Amino acid sequence: MTLFATLDSVTSATLDGVCPRAYADDPDLDGRVWEAMHVSQAMARSSYVSISDADRSAELDYVAAVHHGVDLTGLPFTRDAGPGLAAFGRIHPDKGTHTAIEIARRTGQPLTICGLVQDERYFAEQVAPHIDGDQVVFLGAVGPRRRAEVLGASTALLHPIAVDEPFGLSVVESMVCGTPVVAYARGSMPEVADDGVTGFLVQTVEQAVDAVTRAAGLDRAACRTRAGQRFGADRMVTDYLAVYDHLTRSHR
Repeated sequence: MTLFATLDSVTSATLDGVCPRAYADDPDLDGRVWEAMHVSQAMARSSYVSISDADRSAELDYVAAVHHGVDLTGLPFTRDAGPGLAAFGRIHPDKGTHTAIEIARRTGQPLTICGLVQDERYFAEQVAPHIDGDQVVFLGAVGPRRRAEVLGASTALLHPIAVDEPFGLSVVESMVCGTPVVAYARGSMPEVADDGVTGFLVQTVEQAVDAVTRAAGLDRAACRTRAGQRFGADRMVTDYLAVYDHLTRSHR
């Protein structure tokens, strides 16, 4: 165990630091400078764990990639889906909310959108004009229970992202509910979605429209099982414990 603290600290762990004493107690020490130096020292000694292989910087040294895990008990399985589609996430061009609306329109299925409005202008110009309470429903931010209800009742989750997303919790939550995802193959999506089992990876709106039809034929129980195996919180904990075990063994 290494403790990063002021150099006058008393500890049975290995002490590492740069600041001689607590700068809050010494007016001669500029806290802003010493805090930055302290954080820099700790970061320079770190072995990093990414949340996906896609979420990595070439400048950092990684010991593992550990995907996020979710509480499976809070996301009940829904065997029979409704006729509609869902889109979750902040309302922003990066999330492709307008693209989800276009995909849903072409499939002829209703779309339920959930998420915080992060870009007001984008929402007003490209999302709000399509909200009619029937074909396009906007619920805003929803809590865990309502989120599970909406996801579980949907035929598929649309995730046409416009950026290389590092993970995507809504995608995992949807699959755990048994609802497959139709996602653009960017960022971590090829790592998260099992093509043909928990959803489909696509490149264009046209491919997404076709994938929605195919997603309706996927085995929702198999989707839930695969997602539970790969993204349960217990698996995440086990993976992190393996990382810690590796690090402690390598430092002995």
